[in-house]
Amino acid sequence: MKTTIQLEELGLFLFGIFLFSQLHFAWWWFLVLILTPDFSMMGYLFGNKVGAGCYNFFHHRGVAVLVYVAGLYFSNETIQLIGIILFAHASMDRMLGYGLKYETGFKFTHLGEIGKNQKQ
Repeated sequence: MKTTIQLEELGLFLFGIFLFSQLHFAWWWFLVLILTPDFSMMGYLFGNKVGAGCYNFFHHRGVAVLVYVAGLYFSNETIQLIGIILFAHASMDRMLGYGLKYETGFKFTHLGEIGKNQKQ
């Protein structure tokens, strides 16, 4: 199952790259911005509950899609870019085994505990 999820997430990440290619931004913007959603981990400075909430908000693909659609609605490529980066980053994280967080701690995710070997 792990391989199936990783392949699905790879496909979604590639879709994010495709969406980015439809915008009028230089490619280096994608490389610079792809890790910015991880700044949401700073929420963990205020405890596990706040940390998980912040992290999950910025790694939720539903939020990413809403931001992207808002960018389409307002014909604003910068807003579209933000949505695409959130979407692609969430897919990249999940492809690497980093899922949405539980309030029990950073390493506890919906994909399993980070650092533990998962069955294929």
